[in-house]
Amino acid sequence: MGATVVTTPCKVNLYLGVHAEKDERGYHRVDSVMVPVALCDTVSVSDAPELSVSFDPPLSIPAEKTGVWRAAALLAEALGVEPRVRIDVCARIPERAGLGGSSADAGATLRALATRWGVSPLDPRVIAVARRVGADVPFFLDPRPALFSGAGDVRARSFPAVEMPLVLVMPRAEGGSTVEAYAEFDRSGERPVAPEPLCAALASGSVAAMAARLHNNLAPAARALCPEAGVVESWLRAQPGVLGAQVSGSGTCSFAICDGVGTADELARRAEEYGWRAWSTKTVGFAGGIC
Repeated sequence: MGATVVTTPCKVNLYLGVHAEKDERGYHRVDSVMVPVALCDTVSVSDAPELSVSFDPPLSIPAEKTGVWRAAALLAEALGVEPRVRIDVCARIPERAGLGGSSADAGATLRALATRWGVSPLDPRVIAVARRVGADVPFFLDPRPALFSGAGDVRARSFPAVEMPLVLVMPRAEGGSTVEAYAEFDRSGERPVAPEPLCAALASGSVAAMAARLHNNLAPAARALCPEAGVVESWLRAQPGVLGAQVSGSGTCSFAICDGVGTADELARRAEEYGWRAWSTKTVGFAGGIC
């Protein structure tokens, strides 16, 4: 069999509501509305004598400690097969950004391996492995706009395709990890607003309504760990043509919904003048149209 190649988007959280209560695993209750964004990694899987994983550019941690390795090992165990595959990841999604880069790679790995090993990516065994690897990983098995509940790992509702111009902006400073962001939330976090207004806006396809109802109650923790992320977020909100902006996930990347592609292009150019990393991109609403 030739190589199986999966191109995976990143995500932004239009809504992220973290609750103080935790489940039996110690995970916070989380409601999360994610949409896929056309900034992508590529995962290629080919036959090999034994499991191996490589990243381009290389990571600072051993491959065996990555979500990609864990996803492959756990799925092989769940399906009763030997993981005799080589997995190559071409990474463009920035890490520690709140864009789901490592989860996207793990999800793409599960999709590719499920195809090679003769099961659906939405087979309950694959979904169970995805939930074990990380809360966002199930989203990347079927990257369409969706509301997730539980610990943010159970698909509760999917939404129609939506396409809107975005600019993504990363500060120069590095932020904290997701674990650190949740620890900060435990010290000072507030209850979230209800997700229903944002879900109604997404279901209607109204970009203006979505922009007006953005919410992320984990953002204060992300800003505490990386104050420059708050500077970026405030700068985006003040720019002409921005309909709404916020930090995505646990940070540090902020995104802005723009009134057109030209606005997104111009904001990306201007952000880079500040020394920030920036991408003019868009949301996409169905797997076949991603990247």
